[in-house]
Amino acid sequence: MEFEGNDAIYLQIAERLCDKILAKEWSSGDRLPSVRDLSIKIEVNPNTVIRSFKHLEQQKIIYKKRGIGFFVSEGAVTNIMKKRKQDFKARQAPAFFASMRQLGLEIADLIPLFDEYKIKN
Repeated sequence: MEFEGNDAIYLQIAERLCDKILAKEWSSGDRLPSVRDLSIKIEVNPNTVIRSFKHLEQQKIIYKKRGIGFFVSEGAVTNIMKKRKQDFKARQAPAFFASMRQLGLEIADLIPLFDEYKIKN
């Protein structure tokens, strides 16, 4: 796993795990890899993985069954989407709109780009 940016490694791991849930690699009730297995696979300290799991547990994305492991929560997808929408509005949208203003772009200028994106994806 490649780590980049200013976000802490445990947060980057948590985001990748969320990506897998959104991609339906794991569904509600599915067991996540063990802390040990995941830490070996992505080459980080097990404490970092534990921190990622605890972070996701606080957000009600995963839950722990004592002695068994961590599992995907029932409302995981909804919780991930809610958090990501909040992050987008707070972090990405302001910079995006500032760039639009600097370039003299209007929302109407983006509609053809968005339509083209939808066709390709």
